[in-house]
Amino acid sequence: SGFLGLSVLQLLLILQFDTTYSDSPLSVDYVFTYRGECHYMNGTQKVRSLDRYFYNQEEFVYFDSDVGYFIAKTEFGRPDAEYWNKNKDFIEQLKAEVQAICIPNYGTAENSGIPGRRVKPTAKVSLMPHYEESNTDLQLLVCNVFGYYPSKTEVKWYRNGQEETAQVVSTEPFQNGDWTFQVLVMLETDVKKGDVFTCEVHHISLETPMRIDWRPQISDSAKSKMATGIFGFVLGA
Repeated sequence: SGFLGLSVLQLLLILQFDTTYSDSPLSVDYVFTYRGECHYMNGTQKVRSLDRYFYNQEEFVYFDSDVGYFIAKTEFGRPDAEYWNKNKDFIEQLKAEVQAICIPNYGTAENSGIPGRRVKPTAKVSLMPHYEESNTDLQLLVCNVFGYYPSKTEVKWYRNGQEETAQVVSTEPFQNGDWTFQVLVMLETDVKKGDVFTCEVHHISLETPMRIDWRPQISDSAKSKMATGIFGFVLGA
């Protein structure tokens, strides 16, 4: 389960199971996944239930309690959606999940302190090795932000006090096994001695943004060349 950081708190509880099918020991496995989701906006004032079905990691059909019927996401899911939507008893059963499953489970989450959980992030800045076969003189600075909760965060790069936006790339936040999240935000730039690069992290758990300064040094260049040499030696071997 996880949080989506909206202006109004939204809690998401997930029930999931995977089933793997294989026709023979030599055939390819096919994975079917079902996810039951309960979405809460501002406590239980607005609750939405989703029943989602995946085939080999691609969602093909889902039921949305807000609209009250199945919706096909691919052509593969269209026959299922049309068939299930004709079963009025099945549709009513899924609509009842909001009252029967979602709302009672919110009380369990609330008692455990999940909705108000806040964990401050930790951040580290590092310089990626510059490989000789690359066609650019630019370097890659990486700001690794990890161990925070909930998942919504904003990370900015600054160079000598000026925000950098053109060459900034970010991964999607990915969940760790301890209910915390991690994200990598990279800046591709020319690194000159005397510059000050700053990674600035905004998160709901922080009273003020976290700032980590990084200054290029001669040792950084040496480490980069050493890493390149080791990589080349291993690749050659």
